[in-house]
Parts: sequence; C-alpha cells; structure tokens
Amino acid sequence: MKPVAIFRHNSGEGPGYFATFLEARSIPWTLFAVDAGVPPPPTFDEFSGLCFMGGPMSVNDDLPWLPPAFALIRAAVAADVPVIGHCLGGQLMAKALGGAVTRNPLKELGWGEVETTDAAAGAWLGDTQRFEAFHWHGETFSIPPGATRILKSNYCDNQAFVMGPHLGMQCHVEMTEAMIRLWCRAWAEEKAAPGPSVQTPEQMDERIEERIAAMRAAADRLYAKWIGGLRDQEHQQYLLTE
Repeated sequence: MKPVAIFRHNSGEGPGYFATFLEARSIPWTLFAVDAGVPPPPTFDEFSGLCFMGGPMSVNDDLPWLPPAFALIRAAVAADVPVIGHCLGGQLMAKALGGAVTRNPLKELGWGEVETTDAAAGAWLGDTQRFEAFHWHGETFSIPPGATRILKSNYCDNQAFVMGPHLGMQCHVEMTEAMIRLWCRAWAEEKAAPGPSVQTPEQMDERIEERIAAMRAAADRLYAKWIGGLRDQEHQQYLLTE
C-alpha cells in the first residue's frame, strides 16, 4: 500500500508511538522533516494518509511551509484521504478547515485527564469515556465547521475533533517515555509556574510507565479507527480479519 506521510515540525517531536503502531501493522510511512527544510509535497497522490506532528511554533506565524500545509490538508479532506494531527498538527487541521487557533486560557503541561463530549466518540474510543493524556500547549483550536468535538479537559475545552475519517487532537497520545523526558529538560523555557494545569518534570515522571501504558490503550483505539479509513482494499481486508 502507499505509505502514510508523517510531517515533523521539530526534531524532538517525532512520530513516537504513532510510527510504532503503523509498523506493527505493516503500514509503511515516510517522514517529511519540515524542521530540516523539507517542504510538504504538492499533492497527496503518493500517500494513503497524512499525519501532522507537534511543534513549538504557532500556526498563525508567518512561515513559508504553512500555506502549502494548509492547502494539502484541505485537498486531502476533500478527497477523503485520512488526516490526523497531534497538538500543532490538530491546530493545522483546524485552521485549514475554517477554525481558529488562539491562546488557551492556561498553559497545559503534563498529564491530565480528557473526557468524551459526544456520542460520536464511541466510534473512535469504544466504551472509553475518559483517560489520562499528555499535554504540552499554550494555544488551542476551535472546532472547524462540519467537525464534531469528541474530547475535552478541565483546562482546554477542545481536545479532539473528528470529521469523517479525519482526527485532530490537541493532546499528545503519541508520547514515549524518552520523548517526555526530553521535553522535561526544556521545561524551564516554557516560563510557566507549576499549578493545577502545569506539572513539574518530577510530577510528569511519577508513574510514567503505568501512565504511558494506559494512554496506549486509548491511542490504539484512536489509531485503529484512523487506519481503517486508509484507502487500500488489501489492507482493509487485513484490518477486518485481524
């Protein structure tokens, strides 16, 4: 089947568990290191789906790769080629599809519970109604026209939306233990005082293996639903018989 295109916007915010999930199901993927100057491709023709990862920049910045990324997202959505976004990636999707990205009332750093908000969440999460996800953001997206919000948290109203086979997330379900510890080393640069929505690196490290394992269960459900939309008949049959 055609590979999934994965767009990395920062060297420390790679595909993480998302790539592990794809590889375990023999789904090929191709990395576009936008942070290293690799531009998004002009079309999605060579890919079965598109995945956008996180990054420290804002989708409202004046960056040369942003307009092509927005255009690529809109074209893929129009053609029902599945798109998935993590944090900045979810914000890219939201803005490309007519939503807005603005400052969240509070920064949200560390572990925090998210909960479902709509019956549509059942198609993506089964009977999971809440789980602890990882967060690292100061901005947030509005729900674009035609999409449905499926997750929220106490400190961020819009944690995930779906539109057909497409999934945009504010939270980071792709995290690995190594990624979390890497980000914690840059914690002071966030200039955010510890509080209910901002954990210290020490707090983030508490029960880290247990927390990641629990988050993986939710990520598996979200990712399994998403790859079910990949347009490949042979692979679809594999999914049905797995």
